[in-house]
Amino acid sequence: MSKQNLTLLTDFYELTMMQGYFNNDNNDTVVFDVFYRSNPSGGGYSICAGLEQVIDYIKNLRFKEDDIEYLRSLKIFDENFLSYLKDFRFTGDVYAIPEGTVVFPMEPLMKVIAPIMEAQLIETAILNIINHQSLIATKASRVVYAAQGKPVMEFGLRRAQGPDAGTLGARAAVIGGCIGTSNVLSAKLYDMPALGTHAHSWIMSFDDELTAFRKYAQLYPQNTTLLVDTYDTLRSGVPNAIKVFTELRDSGKMPAKYGIRLDSGDLAYLSKKARKMLDAAGFKEATITASSDLDEYLIDSLISQDAKIDSWGVGTNLITSRDCPSFGGVYKLAAIKRDGVFHPKIKLSENQFKITNPGNKKIYRIYEKESGKVKADLITLVEEEFSSKNPLLLFDPHATWKKTYLEPDTYTLRELLVPIFISGECVYQSPSVMDIRNYCAKEQETLWDEARRLVNPHNVYVDLSNKLYQMKQQLLDSYTSYKY
Repeated sequence: MSKQNLTLLTDFYELTMMQGYFNNDNNDTVVFDVFYRSNPSGGGYSICAGLEQVIDYIKNLRFKEDDIEYLRSLKIFDENFLSYLKDFRFTGDVYAIPEGTVVFPMEPLMKVIAPIMEAQLIETAILNIINHQSLIATKASRVVYAAQGKPVMEFGLRRAQGPDAGTLGARAAVIGGCIGTSNVLSAKLYDMPALGTHAHSWIMSFDDELTAFRKYAQLYPQNTTLLVDTYDTLRSGVPNAIKVFTELRDSGKMPAKYGIRLDSGDLAYLSKKARKMLDAAGFKEATITASSDLDEYLIDSLISQDAKIDSWGVGTNLITSRDCPSFGGVYKLAAIKRDGVFHPKIKLSENQFKITNPGNKKIYRIYEKESGKVKADLITLVEEEFSSKNPLLLFDPHATWKKTYLEPDTYTLRELLVPIFISGECVYQSPSVMDIRNYCAKEQETLWDEARRLVNPHNVYVDLSNKLYQMKQQLLDSYTSYKY
């Protein structure tokens, strides 16, 4: 991203709408919300990611001369509008939920308050960035959860949908809980651990497997992990690895870290057999790493079969989120400021879950005080204030008879949206990826186990304040009253 001008990374209709606003002298300040409607992979939560790249995008948003010339060549934009674009700068406000935070459907991950031409232009790029990284971070968190504390490495670059998806996807995977990545560029750019061993081609390039193992051990004496499934895992690979480990031990050159990697076959069976062979030879500290088209479901299954696997390398199914390849985030107009007042806007739909929440809003996260676990999220209008010293009545906005009453001082509150840009100036410093990873791990600990289940998880409620709910109902009534 540092080498590309992303200003034209937008849908064409954003520019045609901008020209329409420009020619109609309409540049009112508006509120747009970024949110999503359902968790990927049938999960009970998501992890938001990509904010740092959104910040970089907005900071560098400039129409260069060749951009203007290209738009002129399309013969659809007039010169007055093109002149406006020459001096374009983002001057609005952006609020966002920090990267690595656990999030739920229908709540704003990001809120843009800006003149409508500016807010309209940045829609596509924001969704492109947030949707992709949030998807991969969420998938990674599920894979890491399935691994039950065993380390997971991101190995997906060669199967990612292009260099950007591979590099930013690796960043998101580490935010979601992976300990590092095989992607060296991503490791360099985001200061993450670069991880990996060797390929089958290394073994095949030598006359025999044992020589290949010996040479590799000589090259990397402090961390020797040998890929044992090139020819025959149990008859050749593991025995030859044991020979090399024995030679290292006998010569006093035992690596600080050593082990084997399995990349094919029945991983449960092979890992159990390999573990017995390694232990019988006196190498109980040898680790067994597994790869081979893994995902959270297969890892969960292998662990339930008591597979003797110490760490996991997960590639294709993680970096592409194969079972759910899109996040589904949207960008919807929520309010327009006229005469100094924000007027709420709402999008209607036959599908009740596609009806938007109007107004200029904020989000409170509600935690059970005793356990520290998430009780619910509450979307309110920005002027509303809540205190844990008061009782709180929550209700499901889609099934209002479902209510939860919280006694005073039995819960705590936290506002989720924080300022990122104010009047076009960035006021937020992104943490390092590894710091975001640590924060994300703590965030996931605030979830109940039932919400983290891989299949049929409990859904955390996202509720509306009574004032916001009433505003929404009044708008719905005003738009549908003509039918009666």
